[in-house]
Amino acid sequence: MKLIFEKSISGRKSSLLPACDVPEVELDAAYQRQSELPLPELCETDVSRHYTQLCQRVHGVNCGFYPLGSCTMKYNPRINEEMAALPGFTAIHPLAPKASTEGCREVYETAARYLCEISGMDGMTFQPAAGAHGEFTGVMLIKQYHVSRGDTARTKIIVPDSAHGTNPATAAMCGFEVVNIASAPNGCVDLEALKAVLGPDVAGLMLTNPNTVGIFDENILEITRLVHECGGLCYYDGANLNAVMGVVRPGDMGFDCIHMNLHKTFSTPHGGGGPGAGAVGCKEFLKKFLPKSVLMEEAGHIQVRMFEGNFLVVVRALTYLMTLGKEGVPEAAINAVLNANYLMRKIQGTFEPAFDRTCMHEFVLDLSEFKKETGVSALDVAKSLIDRGMHPPTMYFPLIVHEALMLEPTETESKQTLDEAAEIFRDLYKLAFTDPEYMHAAPHHAQIGRPDEVKAARNPILRWEQA
Repeated sequence: MKLIFEKSISGRKSSLLPACDVPEVELDAAYQRQSELPLPELCETDVSRHYTQLCQRVHGVNCGFYPLGSCTMKYNPRINEEMAALPGFTAIHPLAPKASTEGCREVYETAARYLCEISGMDGMTFQPAAGAHGEFTGVMLIKQYHVSRGDTARTKIIVPDSAHGTNPATAAMCGFEVVNIASAPNGCVDLEALKAVLGPDVAGLMLTNPNTVGIFDENILEITRLVHECGGLCYYDGANLNAVMGVVRPGDMGFDCIHMNLHKTFSTPHGGGGPGAGAVGCKEFLKKFLPKSVLMEEAGHIQVRMFEGNFLVVVRALTYLMTLGKEGVPEAAINAVLNANYLMRKIQGTFEPAFDRTCMHEFVLDLSEFKKETGVSALDVAKSLIDRGMHPPTMYFPLIVHEALMLEPTETESKQTLDEAAEIFRDLYKLAFTDPEYMHAAPHHAQIGRPDEVKAARNPILRWEQA
């Protein structure tokens, strides 16, 4: 498919701009371009077809089943978009005077109140632009807390090997040494391994609960107690909050701060490099270190992002929360757990779960023995799913499970969809024994087959160069 720049034809136009209704100002020559801006020239039909073709090349939640583990790819209700499109929200300027932003302030204040209740926290900021940015902000709260007390010897952050993938990078970016601890055979934190690394140099622990293999750590109160006893703080990665929202609160588990992916748990658009939101909450003793909002604070501010973060994402998340209400939030979490367990048991008997126990919102399949028997890898199965109209699950993660496929069906999928998905997995299991070569070459009907993903990640082409 050609780039839109390559479809450009000189002189072709879509429409004429209306006459300028404000005085024209001529910029000084020093601030003017010395060459024409190389924008594509197309008619409206060309533009419409181009973006329709792009849409057809992408598999989204609206296209079919999207069980991407640890990403909570739930359906985004259309009412969220309607609320985010209200002119009172879309037409506001970040530097508008306080008197004209009362409605926006109420959105932030209401969303903060709801999220504090769900998470068990006392303070909230919406500045972080996405989940990883929220992680950074949360770990910086821990760092500032220790620095404020003169406790600068705390240079280490503990990260279990079943942690969310960005946790080690976040801790390192904040200037900490990352201490990795192994999981116990049950997939949860090994308490003895944790005790062995605790000491006066530990600043904190980063943990997801339920963890990345979809298991709720039954020792969570003991884990947070041990970290607190050694003087460290506990950070909750909210990637898997969808499994427990409204049922159990991270603050009650002993966590001191949290980031929440509004684009996961609270049904706002997810992925594609678009605007996300990584709201960060904390307990009372950390509130003074939170980034201060120009809009919400009377004086003084420390920011991690310009202005107020992605405001319309917060509008969408608040709409979702108000739609569900107090009863609907835990019901969504309970149904997410129900769907995951149902799908896991429907698949079991062919592909086997890495941990044969009740899971939370997601589960991990271990295809190690399957690959030894058939030569078909987790990658082959994932690519074959594309031909069946299903988005592949997360592959080869977490690292503690070899040949891993991690599935998260979310609460918005029906029993019929899950039954169809399980049948597809069973069909592929049989196919691997009869025609493994066919699966090695999959996908056979997708727009793109098997690109060099390593090269694409290490040497991405991020801009079009005009000939």
